[in-house]
Amino acid sequence: MTGPDPAVAAVRAAVREDLTRLLGTGPVGAAGSPAGPPGTAATGRPAPLVLVACSGGADSLALAAATAWVAPRLGASAGAVVVDHGWQPDSARVAAAAADVCRRLGLAPVRVVAVTPGAAGGPEAAAREARYEALSAAAAGAGAEAVLLGHTADDQAETVLLGLARGSGTRSLAGMAPARGPFRRPLLGVRRDRTRDCCRALGLVPAEDPANADARFARARVRHRVLPTLEAELGPGVAAALARTARAARDDADLLDALAAGLGTAATGADGSLDCALLAAAPAALRRRVLRAAALAAGSPATDTGAGHVDALDRLVLDWHGQVGVDLPGGLRATRSAGRLGIGPPDRRG
Repeated sequence: MTGPDPAVAAVRAAVREDLTRLLGTGPVGAAGSPAGPPGTAATGRPAPLVLVACSGGADSLALAAATAWVAPRLGASAGAVVVDHGWQPDSARVAAAAADVCRRLGLAPVRVVAVTPGAAGGPEAAAREARYEALSAAAAGAGAEAVLLGHTADDQAETVLLGLARGSGTRSLAGMAPARGPFRRPLLGVRRDRTRDCCRALGLVPAEDPANADARFARARVRHRVLPTLEAELGPGVAAALARTARAARDDADLLDALAAGLGTAATGADGSLDCALLAAAPAALRRRVLRAAALAAGSPATDTGAGHVDALDRLVLDWHGQVGVDLPGGLRATRSAGRLGIGPPDRRG
């Protein structure tokens, strides 16, 4: 008796590890049989539900197939959400086809959600924001434990390179988190070619998103030009090394963020202003995190608040000589008065 194709086994193993961590359970039954009738746990109560975000591409199709196989064996049920961005003339057809495949795989419920991305932050950022809002709403409406995303190790490598190009610091180099809020990424340790091999072995035909090859988008240029050049010049394994870098950077960033949160609490007064003397005495890595967090809390958009803005805030703390203030995205201004740094609308901050 032979086992599944190695690519299928690899994707299933990644999903099983993640869902086991999420659900706090192991395989049910000696043969890994489902816990009970579909939609129920061994106790007879409704089984916990996870949703797969499926675009119809190879990564999300492989994830959908693996989740449909693994979830019942862990006493859970699995459904899917297909987000139609409306970018292409036939996007509704592609979304409906992806939903049909999910149903044939045994996922239920399966929903198609049409969204209309805005323009803030550029088309990529706007589409991402609309997609995550739709997925969050779908999860809340279905009472799902989590939404599984099909990002792979290659996606993680691309994210690290994009963060490096922006010069956004350790948190940006940490890439995508394996789990944050309702979202989980079981395949961050799986290469993209594995998901394609998985689909091929299961007879699944992925849809190709034209946006993935559209050179107008930075991620597409990284995927099709930058990473292949790095692999060609530096040798194979660059993508995997970048993914490992992301894991290490995330560990560092998590620790620094936790320490910075404590510093921020100590430095913040009742009116929300910051104690400059306390910040000046702190390590730069913590101080700068506190300053960025204060700007975001005041309403400065995260996508527009860059290292240059944090540098300017840092100068107000370390090198203040009567500057009138620093303008920040979102129509805000930071000013220093009586040894305290405040951020707010100009008419309030002076």
